[in-house]
Amino acid sequence: MDESPPPLILLRNGPGAAAILSAGIGSGALGVLAFAADAVPAINRVFRFWTPAGALSGVTTTAIVVWLAAWFVLSRRWAARDVSLPWVNLAAGLMLIAGLLLTFPPFMDWLQAL
Repeated sequence: MDESPPPLILLRNGPGAAAILSAGIGSGALGVLAFAADAVPAINRVFRFWTPAGALSGVTTTAIVVWLAAWFVLSRRWAARDVSLPWVNLAAGLMLIAGLLLTFPPFMDWLQAL
């Protein structure tokens, strides 16, 4: 009996790309929000969700919401698409680097002194 090989199932890279880019967006949001809370007293007060933790509680909570919202929107939009992974990886990497720099105290202090 001659059996033919099973048909190939092509998977789209959109959902994976959405996860990668949303992680970069969340990291960038964390950096921007942390910098803003550190630099502007009014924003610091807004982000105090839990007093013992200070603004960090609101900054991280908001960054998580931004990450999840970006992931939800991008995964819906890119569910059946192939996207350019090199560009997605570059954008996510740049946002990750920006997020890390903006949460690094010496860099934040240097930016605030400008």
